[in-house]
Amino acid sequence: MATPLAATGTDEQTTTAVPSNANVLLAMVVAVFFLFGGVTNLNDILVPKLKGLFQLNYAQAMMVQFAFFTSYAIFSIPAGNLVARIGYFRAIVVGFMAMAGACLLFLPASHSGLFIAFLGALFVLGGGITLLQVAVNPLITSLGKPESAHSRLTFAQFFNSVGVFLMIRFGAQFILGRAAKTDPANLTGVALDRFRVTETAVVGRAYVGIAVVLALVAVVFWLQRKAIPASGADKVNFIESLGLLRRPRLAFGVACIFLYVGAEVGIASIMINYLEQGGVLGIDAKSAGVLLSYYWLGALIGRFCGGFLLRLTAPGMLLTAFALVATVLVLTSLGSGGPLAAYSLIAVGLANSIMFPTIFSLAVEGLGDRAPQGSGLLCTSIVGGAVIPWTVGAVADAAGLKMALIVPAGCYLIIAAFGWFARRPSAQTIR
Repeated sequence: MATPLAATGTDEQTTTAVPSNANVLLAMVVAVFFLFGGVTNLNDILVPKLKGLFQLNYAQAMMVQFAFFTSYAIFSIPAGNLVARIGYFRAIVVGFMAMAGACLLFLPASHSGLFIAFLGALFVLGGGITLLQVAVNPLITSLGKPESAHSRLTFAQFFNSVGVFLMIRFGAQFILGRAAKTDPANLTGVALDRFRVTETAVVGRAYVGIAVVLALVAVVFWLQRKAIPASGADKVNFIESLGLLRRPRLAFGVACIFLYVGAEVGIASIMINYLEQGGVLGIDAKSAGVLLSYYWLGALIGRFCGGFLLRLTAPGMLLTAFALVATVLVLTSLGSGGPLAAYSLIAVGLANSIMFPTIFSLAVEGLGDRAPQGSGLLCTSIVGGAVIPWTVGAVADAAGLKMALIVPAGCYLIIAAFGWFARRPSAQTIR
């Protein structure tokens, strides 16, 4: 976010700044996408786990996502300033170490048996991942020709989805695999506290293991910290960045990142509880968690294919098509029951596949040297992952999980409109 290398337009500076070892650096950055994707979406397993243990309603359970994604609004601009000051790779090291430290916080959180302790750990974890997002999204657009930025970012998002699929697939078995024989609703006082500590111990152990892996990866990036020197770019001025919102293309893109992340996370957060319902599949939490992994598998498959499709089709038109498919699938699930309701919602993952990278790259087109500031605004709007899921939860509490699907359906319709709006390349480049 913090250097002119973030540009995806056609300005000369961007094309001449591609490093000679771009392929090696691209492989390393793709590994970052793999890791933070998996860690981020483990929240989808935590929502139903903590909802049951702490006897929460849907809106309260969505505080898991709220605590995590609120960090994007708070830390994106400071993270951009840090990247400008120390460079991409050093910032990635700091991001990984912050994530590792946050994962260690899950151990005392599990021993405390307090829901708010988990929210605190998730907030810090979100801050570390925010720094990674701010650094790697614009970095990857610079590691090649500007005209292939859409497909390159989608390719990286493919590996992000690989990390998500594997983390959800095995996380569901590890965290949800052993159903408790005791219903926490039948416990009170000390007995309830002890039960929560016992049941959340598995969460603490899982995140400690993740912390070790993240720390080791941070060491690898530290050894390569001089691969791309710090740019010496000016710090990002938030007020100045807001001025870019006068550009309709960027402003619409910022809104759509907000809506997309919120819709994707909102669906994933209710998926396990949704599939457990008798009118859908009526299965246990572990089996529902496995099916949730297929939601992310769909995104993985779509991103693999999407990287090629984006070379053949106008990105805006493809975005419109995928968003309309997502809308139809969500509404199909809302209006049906049984396997059709289940698998149509799971299939939304496939439609989600190209949305984030395509919205991101379409929004920053034509920003030239101010693309880092545009990137900062886009990353800040990932806070939609806090607001939209909470809205989904509130609607679910008031009208049921089925009606809550109206919220993501509306989000996808607006995203389809953005794709149509941005179907032609931006003709203007800001200096």
